[in-house]
Formats: sequence, structure tokens, C-alpha cells
Amino acid sequence: MRVWAVANQKGGVGKTTTAVTLAGTLARRGKSALLVDMDPHGSLSAYFGYDPDTLERSIYSLFQQESIGHDLEPEAVLRSTGVEGLQLMPASTALATLDRQLGAQEGMGLVMDRSLRQLEGMFEYVVIDCPPVLGVLMVNALAACHRLLVPVQTEYLARKGLERMVHTLDLIQRASRRPVPYTIVPTLFDRRTRAARDSLDVLREAYPETLWDGVIPVDNRFREASKRGLPLSSIAPSSRGVRAYDGLLEFLMRQSDTPTPQEET
Repeated sequence: MRVWAVANQKGGVGKTTTAVTLAGTLARRGKSALLVDMDPHGSLSAYFGYDPDTLERSIYSLFQQESIGHDLEPEAVLRSTGVEGLQLMPASTALATLDRQLGAQEGMGLVMDRSLRQLEGMFEYVVIDCPPVLGVLMVNALAACHRLLVPVQTEYLARKGLERMVHTLDLIQRASRRPVPYTIVPTLFDRRTRAARDSLDVLREAYPETLWDGVIPVDNRFREASKRGLPLSSIAPSSRGVRAYDGLLEFLMRQSDTPTPQEET
């Protein structure tokens, strides 16, 4: 089972779109995939019609079970997405209270890793939508993933957010002493604008080793897909946005053939 996390500390960069489209493309290819919503805002859960304010069982339930010493039951949290081969672990807005309630409690940083290990035989791929802030949820996502994807909009302010995200990642890696390979994904690219082209050039110069060599273009059909609560790959598999994510998926699958440091030990 391969686990990819999607994170950025700036909103509006295509984080949830990246998670949904990658997972939807995997399902379209006949792969079993799981989407995990670790963002208290619950955008990914809402995408598939679940209300983070009213869910009885969510990822928050897993942390509650861990905090009182009960066995984790991740299967009880799984929900349908309406897409064959694709399931969801939804978020609850209560996740926003985790750092205050349980952040200092021992073992809270590995709840998601342990939960996913129990689902090992059910899914070939897991895509985690991360929260935008550093805390116990981000630590969980990084501890569970094999690779981190950092979507960054090709414009100036988004580049500044990327600098903060890379700094945060460096802090976590130094504290945990566990390297997390990451790939920067240029999103919302409009080749018609000089600003987008210039931003992409700056990214290529600043992050030559970690920047994916493709781009995710602006595609208004992503909005249509979100209104219908389906991945764009389910309704318009030949759209330019889906073709771009197909290219990203091919890249990720090639990277999956190379063992990560924790797998070699």
C-alpha cells in the first residue's frame, strides 16, 4: 500500500482538487484507493456530500479511541464516495481541538499510521488531504506517508507560502529524524499570463530537485466536478486537467518503485 499526503500552508492552491483527482484517477485505472480527510475544514468530506459538523464517526473517532486506550477500528470510519474502488475517511470539525485536547499525549503522532496499517489488505493506494497548519494532524500525515505532494499555485504569494511549507517540513524531519520525500506540484497554471510563466521559471530555479516537471493547468471543469461530487476523472477523463494529473500519477508510480529510506531499514 502506497501512501501519499497532500499539503500546503496556504489555501486556494488546489490541495483538495489534487487529492480527489489523483484518487479518482487511480480508481478509474482499477486500483483500490482511499481518501483520508485530515483537514478540520472538511473540504474533502464535503466534496462527497458529508457534513463535518454532523458526522457521528470520523477520523476524530480514531484519536478518541487511542486516547482512552481502546483498539483502533478504522474500518468503522470508512464511507462511500459513490465511485467504484474509492472510499473515504471523513473529517470532523472536532479535529480542530486535537492539539489542545490530546496533542501532548504520548502516541498521538502515530494514530493514522497505525490505522492505515490495519487497512493494508483493503487498499493499494491512500491519498491524505492535510490541514494547513503544523500540529498533531500534520505530524500524523507525515508519519504515515511515503511521499508528500506540495501543490503551489503559479503566482507570487503562493511561492511565499511554499517557502513556509518547506521550512515546516524541514523542522518536522529534523525533529523526527525521518526523511519525507516531497514533490512540488505547480497548479492553476495559465500559460497565457506572464505572471504564471515567470512564477514557474522561479520555481524551476529555486527547487530544481523537488519540482515535478509538469504543470496542472487551469481547467474550469474541476468546478463542475466538485458541484457533482465526483472526481473530474469520472465525468471528463479526457479533459486537460485530468490528462495533467495522469502525468503526475505516472511520475508518482515510478517513484513508488524506489524504496523509501524507512522501507530499506
